[in-house]
Amino acid sequence: MDAVQAANSGHPGAPMGLADVAEVLWRDYLKHDPNDPNWADRDRFVLSNGHGSMLLYALLHLTGYDVSLQDLKDFRQLHAKTAGHPEFGECPGVETTTGPLGQGFAMSVGMALAEQRLAKEFNTDAHQLVDHRTWVIAGDGCLMEGISHEAASLAGTLGLSKLICLYDDNGISIDGEVAEWFSEDVPARFEAYGWRVIRNVNGHDTQEISDALKNAADSDGRPTLVCCKTVIGFGSPNKRGTAGAHGSVLGEEEIALAKAELGWTAPTWEIPEEICQAWDQREAGRAAHQAWQAKMAAYEADHAEAAAEFDRRMRGELPEGWEQAIDAFAKTQQASPVDLETRKSSQAAIGAIAQGIPELFGGSADLTGSNNTRWSDAQDAQYMSFGVREFGMTAISNGLHLHGGYRPFTGTFLIFMEYARNAVRLAALMELPNIFVYTHDSVAVGEDGPTHQPVEQLANLRTTPNLATWRPCDTVESAVAWKSAIASRSTPTALVFTRQKTTAQVRSEEAFANIERGGYVLYEPAQSPHVALIATGSEVGITLQAAQTLAAQGIAARVVSMPCEEVFAAQDSAYQQSVLPQNLRARVAVEAGHPDTWFKYVGLDGAVVGIDRFGLSAPGAQALEAMGITAEHVVAQALRVLGH
Repeated sequence: MDAVQAANSGHPGAPMGLADVAEVLWRDYLKHDPNDPNWADRDRFVLSNGHGSMLLYALLHLTGYDVSLQDLKDFRQLHAKTAGHPEFGECPGVETTTGPLGQGFAMSVGMALAEQRLAKEFNTDAHQLVDHRTWVIAGDGCLMEGISHEAASLAGTLGLSKLICLYDDNGISIDGEVAEWFSEDVPARFEAYGWRVIRNVNGHDTQEISDALKNAADSDGRPTLVCCKTVIGFGSPNKRGTAGAHGSVLGEEEIALAKAELGWTAPTWEIPEEICQAWDQREAGRAAHQAWQAKMAAYEADHAEAAAEFDRRMRGELPEGWEQAIDAFAKTQQASPVDLETRKSSQAAIGAIAQGIPELFGGSADLTGSNNTRWSDAQDAQYMSFGVREFGMTAISNGLHLHGGYRPFTGTFLIFMEYARNAVRLAALMELPNIFVYTHDSVAVGEDGPTHQPVEQLANLRTTPNLATWRPCDTVESAVAWKSAIASRSTPTALVFTRQKTTAQVRSEEAFANIERGGYVLYEPAQSPHVALIATGSEVGITLQAAQTLAAQGIAARVVSMPCEEVFAAQDSAYQQSVLPQNLRARVAVEAGHPDTWFKYVGLDGAVVGIDRFGLSAPGAQALEAMGITAEHVVAQALRVLGH
């Protein structure tokens, strides 16, 4: 209450209502070490209803994490650890960024999935190296969001028995009592998913809470939903149980009344020493951690190689020499080019990547055969079908990465990135180097028509901060794109591939080496160029045709392939000038997508051969022609910018 009041902003109601539940969980059931928030076998805790962030910050402070009383006083202030919603990487003990409702719940499914798979991979009859739970608190808002259905359904199907969700059933959201718009039988819904459900727990009765959590921790092979009936704003005489406690400060007068109601007599910001000692989990956490380290030592004695592999993967380090196979693959393709759909180029590249990275774990939203995301020798332990759950899949993969031990990638059609959009954004915000494979990348999809033909999606991805979007033109660029995605440590990557066959390009050794720089000169005319033609993906082929047509008219055109704008923009000025010099002002960009992001390169005097309207139902080649994505149109625009 005091922190929200000091900030004059925040959500006091949920923390007040959940305080009793959280106290039992964090002091008696959660396996954690405030001295080392990142040890591998800790329980994971996710506050999915992230607007209740002061609950988490208070728990971290009281149990002994590096979250000071001053940090609590600085709640929601500039550069404070204690942001308005929990931010991964900014505050120790925060396992993931939450706030967009439902995503924390979905990411907890990913964490539980990682635990389940690591246990199968590394545990033995004699050694239970991986043995922890994922606890998530979710409110009514989280369970209203559709992503909760996607994630909960899959969790039940997979039997994620170490996943325990505490449902904050307080019946209140911003608009008031939820019964008018959220009247479903939530326990029955989760039972239908295949969850075990513990119903009707009084969220303000310590013994009932403890009994429920003890029962939940006793696995029966299913994830568990604990339905905690709580009162939002518990303790506030005038605002408890109302929307008024949800997202507004209580006011000094109401806080004083609430403290009196709760029997709290200490001055503001003072916590009596005996209460501090009772909460402090540093000694207990150190003991739990040391017990696990003894397990690890015994495991290492019997399985030294596996122990070293587990340690490497949980530290997030790539294996030594991981890039050798993908480099060899790219060089082979450069020496013997083959025309191919880049989705198939991607599939071959994944196979090469997997040779050097055993933790690679992939999946697709019911489109494996179309996305070509399962490589030829993939084992079942390395790949899974997520079903038609694009949003859930993407958020779950974020949870997988946050847990540690795997390098996940996911696949769907580029158009359905829209369903997953907010999870992609969270990956970029959290600096998670997740990999998102998107195929069927343009109106060349063809007969499925405008509902399936992406137009604005590439621009959407490219305008997302801290996201690299690669759109390769052939197998060689696809291999380099995959290598770049795996090498990234803090930036997620969208890899965008075609359904239709593309032309394998012949390039110099210099051009081959420069692919990794995001943009490079693919074709240089014999004389000084009059115009620069910039293209990506399948449009590189027609752009080279346009250059040949222009050459026949005495016009020298440089062709620049730019598979990744973001990587090119990060290069030094000298390199950028070598590709697109300032004195080469006549420029045309070519891409079968929305043109807006290309004007930074062509300027107002240049031209973009792109698509700024929805597609149409027709065979792919006809759709491209109808939309003006042709060599002839590129030539016409080049002549226009040259004033011919």
